[in-house]
Amino acid sequence: MFVLEWVPFEVTAFGAMGVLLLFGILTPEEAVSGFSNKAVITIAAMFVLSRAIEKTGFLEVFSNKLYTLGGNRKWPTIFIFLFSVAIISGFINNTASVAIFIPLAINLCQKFKISPSKLLLPLSYAAIFGGTLTLIGTSTNLVVSSFMEDYSSNIFIDGIPAFTMFEFTKLGVIFLIVGLIYIMFASRWLLHSRSIISSLTRKYHLGPYFTEFKVGPDSQLVGNTIKEMDISKKYNIEIYMIIRDKKRIRKRINTLSIQKGDILLAHIGVDDLMKFSEEMNMLLLSDVKMTQQELTGRNHVIVEAIISQHSNMIGKSLQTYNFRNLFEGLVLAIRRQRETLREKVGKIKLRFSDTLLIMIPKGRMEDLKKSSDLIVLEELNITLKYERYWWLSILVIPLIMGLASFGIVPILKGAMLGVIILLLLRSISIHDVYESLNLQVIFLIAALLPIGHAITSTGADKLIADFIFSIGDTTQNSDTKFRLLVGIIYLLSMVLSAFVSNTAIAVVMTPVAISISETFMVDPRPFLIAVCFGASASFMTPMGYQTNLMVFGPGQYKFKDFVKAGLPLSIIYGIIAIYTIPYFWPFSNI
Repeated sequence: MFVLEWVPFEVTAFGAMGVLLLFGILTPEEAVSGFSNKAVITIAAMFVLSRAIEKTGFLEVFSNKLYTLGGNRKWPTIFIFLFSVAIISGFINNTASVAIFIPLAINLCQKFKISPSKLLLPLSYAAIFGGTLTLIGTSTNLVVSSFMEDYSSNIFIDGIPAFTMFEFTKLGVIFLIVGLIYIMFASRWLLHSRSIISSLTRKYHLGPYFTEFKVGPDSQLVGNTIKEMDISKKYNIEIYMIIRDKKRIRKRINTLSIQKGDILLAHIGVDDLMKFSEEMNMLLLSDVKMTQQELTGRNHVIVEAIISQHSNMIGKSLQTYNFRNLFEGLVLAIRRQRETLREKVGKIKLRFSDTLLIMIPKGRMEDLKKSSDLIVLEELNITLKYERYWWLSILVIPLIMGLASFGIVPILKGAMLGVIILLLLRSISIHDVYESLNLQVIFLIAALLPIGHAITSTGADKLIADFIFSIGDTTQNSDTKFRLLVGIIYLLSMVLSAFVSNTAIAVVMTPVAISISETFMVDPRPFLIAVCFGASASFMTPMGYQTNLMVFGPGQYKFKDFVKAGLPLSIIYGIIAIYTIPYFWPFSNI
């Protein structure tokens, strides 16, 4: 169900939990225990802290100052930019950091006249690298750490300390250095230039959009066929359906005589969209005629925006969301990478990472930018936003990390105190807290954690561990055997995370890793580290990691781009992991 994505991930997780509850494998108390788990609460608190620092504009200013150090040198500037993204992603939610830096990446592309497809995938990868640097860098690390603490009372691993704040940093730094060198190479030589800067939008051209045209009374198409007018070739338009008097026509549309009032559903590029509308006297979005002059005039601007991960637009149509009344603007077209759209634009159920082409009055642009529902792909006004106690938001996360790394305050307590302080001093509002919480992630993890316990209580972890052991039982040398088992765990976590949520993989593989350590009476750390880094190494598919999905549409990528760029990196990381994990975390007896 995770792979097929018939329903949202959290629905699948709750469904699995419900089945286990129904058959008595989980008790009601165990089923809801995920909501009180320290990892879930910590992740929720980190979402809030990330939002607080995001509001100040500090990250944009910091990154902008860093990459201006490169001056007009293209590749040094890009390296500094990606490095700063990786470092920042080690301390805040990496989905939030990618949302912040997509417009900055586009800005760099404009500055150096390169395609966004050269930089957006490296941006996602850099955020993933950064997530492996610290305990709070990614939810995967926190979930595995939570399991580590829960099992610490087990007789086999009693006395094994929990993961520290910078436990992952020694290997994370190696991954970061190697990864940055690799993506600089990939950006220059492996990734194709697919999307170019558009003069029409005066910002970016992100490829063909799905839109609808209404045939006006003066259109040259009236009485002619699409084939006769040769519009497919002339305007590079692909028409999927004609709607006539509520009747949907899908067959032989190229030879159908066009009538006044027909609605054409089509894929077309931004430049050709306006050209086709003007030259063929078509009405865009049923009743509204947009000319090139109107779109680039003084009163309106045309921008592109991505639907954010926690957007209220997800699952709704533009009509249901009431976009036109909220922003006094129009969504001219929609772009979705993984599915061919065939409905009227206003009725399409929107999804995370859909890209919208929006025409909006200039006076409402600020409202659109401030909306948490959309990431506007426009040059940012890069300045600090001096809200009340803005400096406190910048200090809280480093302070929490410092206290937690020295063992003065547990990470959960520090994160919660940080949120409370910011709320009491009104540096953030309770509305900001509600908006910052990514309920999809929180509910997913809360539903998955009891399943992890069920894997242990039923003995499924030992069955899987025995299977892995049988694969790795090819040598009598204990050190070589353990190293091989680490490699198998890392490989399984990495491959599965390419298609399934990395948090889900962490929940399944962590009990297995602990079971293997119990079998041989060795420290579980090297096996758990393999789970953490393997589950986070989601480079080969767009669905493997949320940041990959965020850049999929704007970069106009194809699935093969992720395989082409991600497979070599995954192999390199696998080799590094097999040799370095046992070095940093020895297989000591317990």
